[in-house]
Amino acid sequence: MRLQNIEIRGFKSFADKTVLHFNQDITGVVGPNGCGKSNVVDSIRWVLGEQKTKALRLEKMDNIIFNGTKDRKQAGMAQVVLTFENNRNLLPTEFSTVTVSRAIYRTGESEYKLNGTPCRLKDIAGLLLDTGISNDSYAIIELGMIGDILANKDNVRKKLFDQAAGISKYKKRKRETLNKLKATEADLERVEDLLHEIEGNLQML
Repeated sequence: MRLQNIEIRGFKSFADKTVLHFNQDITGVVGPNGCGKSNVVDSIRWVLGEQKTKALRLEKMDNIIFNGTKDRKQAGMAQVVLTFENNRNLLPTEFSTVTVSRAIYRTGESEYKLNGTPCRLKDIAGLLLDTGISNDSYAIIELGMIGDILANKDNVRKKLFDQAAGISKYKKRKRETLNKLKATEADLERVEDLLHEIEGNLQML
C-alpha cells in the first residue's frame, strides 16, 4: 500500500486546489520556511481524524479553513483527499485504489467519505487499523514530535514501538472490548434492580 497523492483545498494556507503526487521516486517535500510543508503534514493528520486543535497548531478548528488575505476572500470550506494504492490488498476492500476524504464547512457541518461515499470516522479507522496509518501513527512524524521522542515524553517511544510491531491494534480492541463488558455489566445490574422491584410488586399483587 502506498500514498499516491494528496488533494488539498481551502485548508490553512492552501487557498486553491493543490495536488501533491507521491511517485515511487519521491522521498520528501522540501521548500523555504512558510511555504506550507508543515500544513501538508497537518492535512494528513486531519483527514485521518485528528480532533485536537493543538496537534494541528490551531486555536480553534474553524481556523483550519483558509481565512483570506487582502487580495483573496476567505474560503467557505476546507477539504483534504488522500488516495492510496491498494494493489497488494493490504486494505480489506476489493478496490485497487482507495480515497479517504474529510471536509468541514463554515456552517459547522463536516463529513467523511470513503471512495466518495459518506461514512463515519470509525469506518475509516477500521479500514486502516491493520496498516499502522492513523492520525497518531509513527508513519507521520512532524518536527515537534522529534523532541518528544528524544525526551520520551508521555512514554511516546513505547507507543511507536507498539505500532511498528502491530501490537497497538490489539490493545485498542482490548480497550473496546473491556468498555463493552463494563457497559454490559452495568446493564445487568439495572436489569437485576428491575427484577427485584417487579418481584416485590408481584408478591403484593
